[in-house]
Amino acid sequence: MLKLIESLELARDHLERTGLFKVVEGIISPAHDKYGKKGLVPSTDRVAMAQLALSTSDWVRVDSWESEQKGWLETAVVARHLKRQVQNKYGSVVDAKTDGPSRKRRKTRHNANNRDEPVGSSTQVASGDVQLKLLCGADLLESFAVPNLWSDEHIKELVSEYGLVVISRAGSNPEKFIYESDVLSKYKSNIHLVTEWIQNEISATKIRRSLKRKESVRYLVPDAVINYIKEHQLYQPDTETS
Repeated sequence: MLKLIESLELARDHLERTGLFKVVEGIISPAHDKYGKKGLVPSTDRVAMAQLALSTSDWVRVDSWESEQKGWLETAVVARHLKRQVQNKYGSVVDAKTDGPSRKRRKTRHNANNRDEPVGSSTQVASGDVQLKLLCGADLLESFAVPNLWSDEHIKELVSEYGLVVISRAGSNPEKFIYESDVLSKYKSNIHLVTEWIQNEISATKIRRSLKRKESVRYLVPDAVINYIKEHQLYQPDTETS
C-alpha cells in the first residue's frame, strides 16, 4: 500500500511539473476477492487497511466499489465506473485523445489484470477539463503483450480515452516497449513515463513475508495498520505466502 501511495506522489509531481495538469485527487481501487491472487486477504480488510494508511492524506482516497461487486472486473470496466464518479463530482470529464492543436474537447463515458492499481484524476490548467488516468508500473505496461491477458479493445480504451502514467526504474526501457507496440505508439502522447530515481526496495510481498515470520515491520507500515493486522490476525504463518 505504501508503495502505491509513493507512486501516486511521484505521478502527481511529474504531471504538475509539465505545467499542463493540476492533480486534484488520487484513487486507489482494491481488487475483488475473486481476482485470485495468492495470499490475498479479504477485500474488507484491504479496504480498511488502505483507509488507515491514507488517514493523513489530503488528496488520495480509497474507492471500495470494485471490491463490492459480485465478481472480478476488468480494469476498463472499473475505469468507466470511476470516470462516471469523477464526472458527477467535477461536472465533466474529457478523454485524453490528442488530435493535434485543435484537439476536440468532449464529454465521454468514463483497474484487467493488475490489481490494487491506483487511478488519478487531473485537470488541465488551461481549460479546467478533468481527465482520469491509470497509474501503473512498467511491468503492467509490458503485460499488454501477454497473449489473452488483455483484450485489444480494452488496451486501446485505456490508452486513448484515459491515458497512462507509468512508473519505471532507472535502467528499464518502457520507451522500447511502446515503440514496438502499434497501439501504444499511436497514443504515446497519452503515456507519461516517470522514472523512479530514488528506489525503495520495500514491497508488499516482503512486508507480508515479514509479518508471517513474526518479524517487525514497524516504521515500514503505519502503526494503525500494524494494529489492525494484529487485531484481525492477518498474515499468519499458516497462510499461503504470496
